[in-house]
Amino acid sequence: MNGLKSGLKPVLWSGAALGLLLLLAVPGLNLPAMLLMMVPYAVLYATLPKASFVVHILPIWLIAALLLGPSFVLLLGLFFMVPGIFMGHMYRQAVPAAKVLRIVTIVILSLLMMELLLLEMVLDFSLLTAMKETIAATFNDVMAQSGITGWDEEMSELLVATIINMIPLTFIVMSFLYAVITHYIARRAVIGSGLEVPAFPEAKEWKLPRLLVVYYLIAYMVELVMPRGGDSFLAIALMNLVPLLSYVFAIQAIGFFFFIAHQRGWSKAVPIVIAIPVLLIPPLSLIGVLDTAFPMIRKSFTKQ
Repeated sequence: MNGLKSGLKPVLWSGAALGLLLLLAVPGLNLPAMLLMMVPYAVLYATLPKASFVVHILPIWLIAALLLGPSFVLLLGLFFMVPGIFMGHMYRQAVPAAKVLRIVTIVILSLLMMELLLLEMVLDFSLLTAMKETIAATFNDVMAQSGITGWDEEMSELLVATIINMIPLTFIVMSFLYAVITHYIARRAVIGSGLEVPAFPEAKEWKLPRLLVVYYLIAYMVELVMPRGGDSFLAIALMNLVPLLSYVFAIQAIGFFFFIAHQRGWSKAVPIVIAIPVLLIPPLSLIGVLDTAFPMIRKSFTKQ
């Protein structure tokens, strides 16, 4: 690959990958390590020939397998390496940042589902069942200690079921945020190695497809007429889809305020401050819906 720097940097990134993999076994440090775990793989794959990438990765996995056990390394190493390879490959191809985030999010989510399935099939361990039992036990303890009356077991089961049914939304948001964090760090590291990687559009330029508004309105209307507490596939899908689209339009609303700040010459701190209530108060996502559906709103703020 022409123009790419080599030498000490790949060795340092390989050491970082090994260090982060070992830190996954250290309580208290495993979460920060997990947030950064995909970065070295993305950087190494983007900046090295494929054969060199394998040469750098094999010693990492062998050392980690000797110290932590092969099953630990295989289970977690593959989980972080595969999306890292996808990201690194797209960096080499100069794929637009929005597409990188979309594909890597899907890859992370797919791997998460596969690992949950493997845990259940191989180890006979259901994470969802364990979470349901833990949430139910914790909630019952809290209710017993608080002494609240009028709350029966059926209401508790409904609340726990609602939380469990929202897990797909949680997984999607987590996968997306993880892809964003990794991209933010890895892109800068790859650029420092001499490879041009497209930047994500500025917030003021964010624009969702208008067709997404139609999907949102249909999902919202169907959810309104559906009975609460349903456990059908459609009910669970809508339970996750409507909040997910609300978050998407909330992000669009933030982009809208960045656009206004740019047009009016405001400080960038203003839309950043506004972003806090937009993300915390779901009805404010309607601003993003209107911004997407009616482009003329932005035109009314455009400098003449």
